[in-house]
Amino acid sequence: MVAATLVVYLIVLLGIGVWAQRRIGGSEDFHLAGRRMGPVVAALSASASSSSAWTLLGMSGAAYAWGVQALWLIPAVVSGFFINWVFIAPRLQPASHASQALTLVEFLGQGIDEAGQRRVRTLGAVIILFCFTFYVAAQFQAAGTAISTALPVSATLAIVVGALIVIGYVFMGGFWAASVTDALQGLMMLAVALILPAVALVAVGGPVGLWQGLVALDDPSLLRVVDQPGLMLAMVFVAGLFGIGLGYPGQPHVVNRFMALKSADQVRFARNVALGWAVMIYIGMVILGWSGRVLLPELADAESVLLRLSVDLLPAVLGGLITGGVLAAIMSTSDSQLLVAGSAVSHDLRRGRISLAMDRLVIVVVGILAVGLALFFPATIFDRVLFAWQVLGNAFGPLLIVLLFVGPVASSHRLAAVLVGAFLTVVISFFPQAPGNAVERLAPFFLALLIAWLGTRRDQTGR
Repeated sequence: MVAATLVVYLIVLLGIGVWAQRRIGGSEDFHLAGRRMGPVVAALSASASSSSAWTLLGMSGAAYAWGVQALWLIPAVVSGFFINWVFIAPRLQPASHASQALTLVEFLGQGIDEAGQRRVRTLGAVIILFCFTFYVAAQFQAAGTAISTALPVSATLAIVVGALIVIGYVFMGGFWAASVTDALQGLMMLAVALILPAVALVAVGGPVGLWQGLVALDDPSLLRVVDQPGLMLAMVFVAGLFGIGLGYPGQPHVVNRFMALKSADQVRFARNVALGWAVMIYIGMVILGWSGRVLLPELADAESVLLRLSVDLLPAVLGGLITGGVLAAIMSTSDSQLLVAGSAVSHDLRRGRISLAMDRLVIVVVGILAVGLALFFPATIFDRVLFAWQVLGNAFGPLLIVLLFVGPVASSHRLAAVLVGAFLTVVISFFPQAPGNAVERLAPFFLALLIAWLGTRRDQTGR
């Protein structure tokens, strides 16, 4: 029954790719769905594409490992949704429509000299290709875990099959396929976040039983609101987690949904859908991780808690739905990232002079590289995703914020802000981390923000 559920789901995804292929009339259709996307699809697809396997597997695994202090992840991540939909979307939607920018990197480079635009586009494309190879690899690795848990196949075969499905429907249908499938996958993720945590919470005896179960594990670190020695380190830990939220404006596979919205009047409704979705998803995953720690206290891999509980607590049909929901989370992010990677080469790197055939070629190449990384250099989903997330967020987010809220930025400062935000994040990642990875997440972001802001003063004075 689980196998049948998964097969039907994967066939539906490919069917959407075939349907979407008929709607592709040119570059604008392939990259931004012709700028006529509705609010529900935009909200669900943006939410799902920003909430990958990291959300369902990584975040529930973090709650399993961290205990009560994982509670901070909820406001930290939801704050990113709030920043994007309340502040970024209402300004980026009309601005991108007015400028006719097809990608985030193109938008960041507009309004400066030709040479400056070329440098910003080239740097942006390189950063995107670098980050998305790691990011997509994490999704494919999670796909292998999900499929091999539900079906009698090896993880290697599962990774390859999952990758072929995603590459296939994005190759055919571009942004239309990615967005419609992401909306469907967002609904499946929501079903997972409502059903499995509720069943797990009942299994441990409700909220009281959950607390008593955590206490019975006799591990004081699981019960601390912040498991850090001293108030200062506790504050650093919490600030570092909120740095995840600051990364949201710089995610090109998320903010392109704002650029694709048909009308600025639709932002308010889309925002309500997205924020409601996020609150339910992240609360559900934290509760699930806590419940799993009580029910399965000896798990070797914390990130397998969702899949293990779905097998132990649910009938086969619902178990197939849960596994499908995990695959949905994986595909809803990896498809969007493959699409943006194609855009980075064909539109940003070569300024739109290459046909859609090049988009599709890049999608295939990045997909193959990501499969190789997932197979031969596996890492935890939580860490790999957050590394790529922070590099992107610190590279593009500060400049985007300054352009939208302050004004034009000098060409040299745009390039410096993007370069410093990305490079400094990578460098700091090699060193021992402060609690919550606060330095890696916050220092590059605010330094890049300062550089971009100083660029507005130079642009205004003409120096």
